[in-house]
Parts: sequence; C-alpha cells; structure tokens
Amino acid sequence: PTRRSSDLIRGRRCKASQVMAIKVEKALTHATSMLMKAGVPESNAAKTARAIVTSDVWGNPSHGLMRLPFYLQRITMGGVNPEAELKVISERGAITSLDGENGLGHWQLWDAAVLGVAKAKECGISLVSVKNSSHCGALGVYLYPALDAGQIAMIFTNGPAVMPAVGGNAPLLSTSPTAAGIPSRTPMIIDLSTSAVARGKIASAAKAGGAIPEGWAVNAQGEPITDAKEALMGMLAPLGGAKGFALGLMVESLSAGLSGGSLSRNVPDMFNSDDDQKPQGISHTVITIDPNDLGDAASYDDFNKLASSITETGGRVPGSKRAHPNKLGDGEIAIAEAVMNDLNGWSEKLGLARIS
Repeated sequence: PTRRSSDLIRGRRCKASQVMAIKVEKALTHATSMLMKAGVPESNAAKTARAIVTSDVWGNPSHGLMRLPFYLQRITMGGVNPEAELKVISERGAITSLDGENGLGHWQLWDAAVLGVAKAKECGISLVSVKNSSHCGALGVYLYPALDAGQIAMIFTNGPAVMPAVGGNAPLLSTSPTAAGIPSRTPMIIDLSTSAVARGKIASAAKAGGAIPEGWAVNAQGEPITDAKEALMGMLAPLGGAKGFALGLMVESLSAGLSGGSLSRNVPDMFNSDDDQKPQGISHTVITIDPNDLGDAASYDDFNKLASSITETGGRVPGSKRAHPNKLGDGEIAIAEAVMNDLNGWSEKLGLARIS
C-alpha cells in the first residue's frame, strides 16, 4: 500500500513524496537477508537489521532502512568488514577494551552493551570501549540490555567531523551523540545528538529533495544553509551554542579519546562516496551501573518517583513511547519512495526478490 506524505520529517519542510507501508517482520527478514548476501554472518546480520528497523518503528527513519544501502555500499567497496569479530584488546576488572576490526557498528555496540551488563553484575559498574567500528544507528537501541537487567547505561560514540567550535570555521567534532537509560518502571531514555540536529535528519531531507530550517547548518563563513544536499556536506551548529559544543567535546573524549580510536576529524564520511573504501574507525563506549550496589531498592523507588513526577505535572517521560527492540510488534513502517527504490535496487544486485 502507498500513501501521500507531504513531510517525510515531521514538522520539517520537505517536498511531497510517496511512502510505502511494509510489515515490520518483512522489513526485519529482508534486511537480514540483504546483509547476509553481502557477507555478514547470520547472527550479526539479524542484530544489525533489528537495530536498523527499530529506528523506523520509533519514527526515526533517518537512522533506519534509509541507511542500509549506504552500509551495503561500504561493505561492497571494502569500507566495512562483513566478517569482523570483536577482539579483546585488554581486560582488567570492570574495564574491557575491544577492537571491532572495521565491522558494522550495530551488532558490535549491542554485544558491547550485553558484555557491560555482565561485568556490572560482577563488579557493580563496568566500562566497555570499542574502537575500529562503524556507524551504529540510533544509540537508544543499545540501552535495553541494561534496562532489562535493571541497570543504568550511558553510551557515547563519534563519527565524521561536522560540528565546529563556536566561532570556528572548520568541523572538529561529529554530531557527538549520547544516550542514557534509567530503569524506572517506565524507563527514562535520553537519546540525543549534541549538534542542533542529528545529521540523519538532514540526509532524509536531502533524499526527499527538500529544504531544512535555518539554524541547523552553516557554511565555512558561518552563514546558514537551508538546502539539504548542501547542508549534508556543510557544518552543523552545536546544540545551544557553546554548551552544545562542550557536551560534544565530552562525548568525543569519552569515545574516540578514551578508546584510542580515530578522532572525528579523521573519520571517513558514509555520505561521501569517495570514502566508501575507507574504514571509519568509529569508537563506542558503554558505561553500565548496577544500582543494587548503591541504593538498593531505594534507588528504584526514586527512579519511579522521578518518572511519575513527569507525568503528574503534565509532561511525558522521555522514551516512554518507544517499543523494545526485541518486541517491535506486527505493525507496519512507512518507507519513503526514494528509499524503497534504493532497497529494491540493492535487492536485485544481491539476487533477492524486491522488498515491495
């Protein structure tokens, strides 16, 4: 089925575009098959597909199936190692350092989060870092192993440099995304970039041939850019000015800086086809805390009071409407026509039936 959409990004200015609805289960199965055909082992392909489709279910298509053709292109060209494994570099107490061998970031960060939970159960707190990885999609996906275990998780990652210092004329940091999950009865989920907007939203607008609002992106002279395609290769403004850049600097330090991976200025851009052969060298860090070693039941009571106070005063608990990545349901997701065309093109290249 198809329907008209005048706005692929809710509340943003985009050209009208056709969207198609497909079943969640079909999206999961087909994305897994595409990755397997590209050489990714079944288990890692399934975890990657689930992370990607989860973003679409959450209403965040900029980190969903729109990205799959880019990942497949990078695998084909050698920028991503489909057969990568997570290699232990060092392990001491609660801290583990891993090398991603230039593999897909989705399954690697999920596995790192699962390891973080086990280590936190043993030590009360854990830190797992991954270097030489790739883009991992929406960070909030990887909070759920800890949330399921009644633990707190904080995640940091980097990417290609797109954000300048306030007053600067060159990009130094990525969008510097970070996420945190608090295990209240209704989990509180913080998942954001420290740039004014996630770059994927600009990529979605560019795919739709649309414009973006002023304040999202600037050129080297600090002038606002509203053309989405131009903005995709421009610079993104920090969220809240100097404060956003400072938070981004913290994220960069706790991901690339801590792991010894590539700083954002040296990370190849997945939206630049000239970089398809180059491994990104992205870094992820997961910090996991087991409250049972601190406040015990009192901690959970306070988490629940915090969450309840939000709704009692008319607010909405962040992340409360998100489906669990392992419980996405049997509904449908909307895929933009341009994205569907890309997916069908790749399906044919890989010897698979069209997705729709």
